[in-house]
Amino acid sequence: MQSTILGWPRPAKIAVVIAVDVVLALLATWIAFTLRLDELHYPMGAQWWVYVLAPVLAIPVFVKFGLYRAIFRYTGQAALKATGQAVAVHCMALLSVLLWQQWPGVPRSVGILQPLLFLLLVGSSRALARFWLASLDGSRGQSDGRLLIYGAGTAGAQTASAIAISRQFVLLGFVDDDATKVGRSINGVPVFAPADVPDLVARRGVTDILLALPSSSRERRNRIIASLRSVPVHIRTLPGLADLATGRVTVQDFKELDIEDLLGRDPVQPSTDLLARNLANKVVLVTGAGGSIGSELCRQILLERPLQLLLLDHNEFGLYSIHQELQGLCIAEGLRSELVPLLGSVANPQRLQEICQAYQPAAVFHAAAYKHVPMVESNPAEGILNNVFGTLNMARAAIDNGIGQFVLVSTDKAVRPTNIMGASKRMAELVLQALAGQATNAATCFGMVRFGNVLGSSGSVVPLFRTQLASGGPLTVTHPEVTRYFMTIPEAAQLVLQAGAMATGGDVFVLDMGEPVKIMDLARRMVELSGLSVRDEGNPGGDIEIVVTGLRPGEKLYEELLIGDNPTPTAHPRIMKAHEDYLAWPELELHLQTLRRAADSSDVLAIKAVLQTCVHGYSAQTPQAT
Repeated sequence: MQSTILGWPRPAKIAVVIAVDVVLALLATWIAFTLRLDELHYPMGAQWWVYVLAPVLAIPVFVKFGLYRAIFRYTGQAALKATGQAVAVHCMALLSVLLWQQWPGVPRSVGILQPLLFLLLVGSSRALARFWLASLDGSRGQSDGRLLIYGAGTAGAQTASAIAISRQFVLLGFVDDDATKVGRSINGVPVFAPADVPDLVARRGVTDILLALPSSSRERRNRIIASLRSVPVHIRTLPGLADLATGRVTVQDFKELDIEDLLGRDPVQPSTDLLARNLANKVVLVTGAGGSIGSELCRQILLERPLQLLLLDHNEFGLYSIHQELQGLCIAEGLRSELVPLLGSVANPQRLQEICQAYQPAAVFHAAAYKHVPMVESNPAEGILNNVFGTLNMARAAIDNGIGQFVLVSTDKAVRPTNIMGASKRMAELVLQALAGQATNAATCFGMVRFGNVLGSSGSVVPLFRTQLASGGPLTVTHPEVTRYFMTIPEAAQLVLQAGAMATGGDVFVLDMGEPVKIMDLARRMVELSGLSVRDEGNPGGDIEIVVTGLRPGEKLYEELLIGDNPTPTAHPRIMKAHEDYLAWPELELHLQTLRRAADSSDVLAIKAVLQTCVHGYSAQTPQAT
């Protein structure tokens, strides 16, 4: 029967609810007279007017308060509050009429008794409909797991309500480190202490723990996550406060742990003054706009309200995707910036000149690059043409058109590189340093920004590990000791924008990224936080194996951020300025001519020879796994 009712058209459902409310209004009137007169009531004379007035006054008020727009299966406190307000208005209207008319045989107290009884009947009918109709959803399949909610606050209570409606999980309890809440209950669900979690998992078969802590600090979240790593459960989280502002939580809001949770440190906070500098009401060009870093740069630049945002990429689908997303962001945030999608490659200097002449950007953020180490190692000529000469083409277009700011997105792999990708990015840095050293190019301020691996980007291990986990493993790590610095995509983009604002010409900026992370430790962390165990010699019955595949061509065990050892502080406490030696432009230009001929002819030996000459610490030898 529930399925039949749920299948009715909306007008039919509303008509049925109105009819029920009319009956309940009449029933409340009869009970009010019976209680007041202390006998079973049969209406006579003027008393019939009260039976007419009760539904005639109530239904329009209910319509006005939107009670017939609610979906009974999902009604909650907001609907109950609206019902109470509607009945209160109905009470005032009915009582006013009774006091005015002074009908014989009609006690004035009926004007108060009837609304109170009516509120009780209507509220009960809504609650009954909710539980009866919601039972249909729960009968459609088995629950997905047995759940504990970590956090007995408002978000946790909302989540419990969503779970009760969806029936996708069996909620076993809340967990909270507030001693005043432990031992109590929320809507009949007990609250446990964190120390009880291992015992609950063992005794009650808990499969999932949901972190309902949208406003907690990163430090607290990290402590909680670390304490749960040894427990064989799947840990997930709710969105942040901004995403929960509507006050509604659904099971679909549950998601995997944030990238920041995997990072294990607090993200670097941006300086709003630095972010806004040189962006507001300006024309800004982003190359590689469809890539991981380029697209995040576009998002954050757009929030600073530029006059025009030029999106340049040679990948049509990537350009289309970011353009559509940014158009949606403009609508959502009420932004008036003009978005201009531009198809083109940085390897085409004529196209770059045309763009700069036509739009006259005030700033260029150059994120276009081939960045996958093994891919560039296998295609060295294309890597050089794109990463080195694409940067040179863009820099010359900036100089020729008087663009005031040029920021290169670089990488920690440019420091003492063992691969062509890293060496090509260091060559791109050398190009900008040399150009900045020429007095004739003083109108354009060049800056470079180096950072480590970006969690969540297309080349990051995190999406790879998640895909491997979803398919049952194994997780692949190239070497047990391979270590990397990590940051999030928003951190990387904010660093680029802030460092660009601090550049004075030829500067190389790096982020203080804390301690590097072992990829093996990251892999273990992701397995354990998914509620699984690592299969190894000590635990042959584990769920997921981690396989060492050997270092890839050009891959290093450890990455560095500085060539020298004398960084200086900047206006941002977590951004440092490096002081790197470089070749003067006349000397570098000769090497670039040789490198261009080698790339055009795909002469790999000649390419490596130039890189070895120009890039400090570059070795063409591929390291071997030990």
